[in-house]
Amino acid sequence: MYKGIIIIFLSACVIMACKKDLGNYKYTVPSEPVLHGIADSTIAATVGDSLVISPLVTLADGNPSRDLTFDWDILVAEEARSDHYTGYPLRIVYNLKPMVRDAKITITDKRNGIKYFYKFKISGGTRFAKGATVLSIDKGVTRLSFIRPDSTVNPDLYHALHNDDLPANPVQLFAKPLAYQENSVEDYWVICKDPSKQSVIIDGSTMLRKRYFGEQFFNPPAAMETQVFNGAQGIPTGIVNGKLYLSITTTAPFAPDFGKFSSMQTGNYYLAPFYSRYNFFFAFDTIRHGFVTFDGGGNFMGSDYQVIGNAFNPADLGPGVLLYMQAIPSVSYAYYRAADGNVYEYTFTVQMANYDLRTILPTRKRVFKGAALLTADSRWQRSAVDIFYFTSNDKIYRYNPVNEDLRPLDANFNSKKVTMLKLSTDGNTLTAGVEGSVVVLDVSVGKNGSITGHVDGIPGAPVDIVSKN
Repeated sequence: MYKGIIIIFLSACVIMACKKDLGNYKYTVPSEPVLHGIADSTIAATVGDSLVISPLVTLADGNPSRDLTFDWDILVAEEARSDHYTGYPLRIVYNLKPMVRDAKITITDKRNGIKYFYKFKISGGTRFAKGATVLSIDKGVTRLSFIRPDSTVNPDLYHALHNDDLPANPVQLFAKPLAYQENSVEDYWVICKDPSKQSVIIDGSTMLRKRYFGEQFFNPPAAMETQVFNGAQGIPTGIVNGKLYLSITTTAPFAPDFGKFSSMQTGNYYLAPFYSRYNFFFAFDTIRHGFVTFDGGGNFMGSDYQVIGNAFNPADLGPGVLLYMQAIPSVSYAYYRAADGNVYEYTFTVQMANYDLRTILPTRKRVFKGAALLTADSRWQRSAVDIFYFTSNDKIYRYNPVNEDLRPLDANFNSKKVTMLKLSTDGNTLTAGVEGSVVVLDVSVGKNGSITGHVDGIPGAPVDIVSKN
């Protein structure tokens, strides 16, 4: 009984103490940061461009720059991760695939540790549907830039997007076509001769790296020298380590393995980096010093073609170096620096409409009229009407093999060496590259290569260019 009385008494004391203490505490509600114009909104971003998000932030009883910290998270759902950034404002080069993404700002009040969360979305797009992609070399470093239709330049775009340098010694920017759609661009293959770093494959829409070149093979060669690639018939083929490689096309075009390279085409040969694909392959073997063919399935047939004519032996031109060749199933030309020091022009006709009766008709061998103008790194182009263009230091020459008409183009490059040459598919426009610039020349009928436009801001000397219109 006494125990019960004591408990009641103590409880009453506690209640009275609480009542007496009521109102003795002062509660200060912390001010909440307010974001203007971003919460639950969608912000547009462009792949490869700067993304700056700087919402207006107010704090009733504080200084936002002093009292608040900012964390930004962008969800990359397809890779089950988030990209995290800190600081105010958010300032990045946007490098995610184009799509709408969930994002979040976390604001922390440093005065009390309270966190506030604000959700928004980012709608990523791309500006790479039209324009030109330029491969260049800048003091030994490979650069990839993009020229927009208004001639503004995104220089060194690959490094900006990936914080990484491309492989050294660039040789080709190959526009890998969509399946069976010749002259389209699905991906860019940045082909480099770098024994320590693989060439890369870049998404043609986003300019983001899709994979390294070794992943283009089922079983990549242990040592790989990527040399040249061809997109004829909308299917990539190429020369790697001197061997011909064909794409696998036995699966559906949307299958992961479609377009991959399997094994090299076997045979005792080592190809120069000039070949053509029609319903057969025509190339030059540096072991035989002569022209060789592969059938439509890529089987090496060597020099087992018929030869009609005795102007020269197409199966063996003798020791030397092939400088340029773009063979067609008609009259073709090859330019070859022989062991005697001369550069010879070989004229021949390729007749392979019926591959079982494959025939080469050699018609002429002569010293090339422009031999003295050639340099070790001269660039060549051939038009559909058999007009050749080649570079010689700071000049470009036009050559007609029918009458040996040889003349310099009108373009003046102010003593800058021409490092790149690309002829448009219609043969009317020649695009040249010099240190820091891409220059457009008019070579249509009656024109002699006057400059009609140029774009500056290219880092280094251009090596190759791909245009998308």
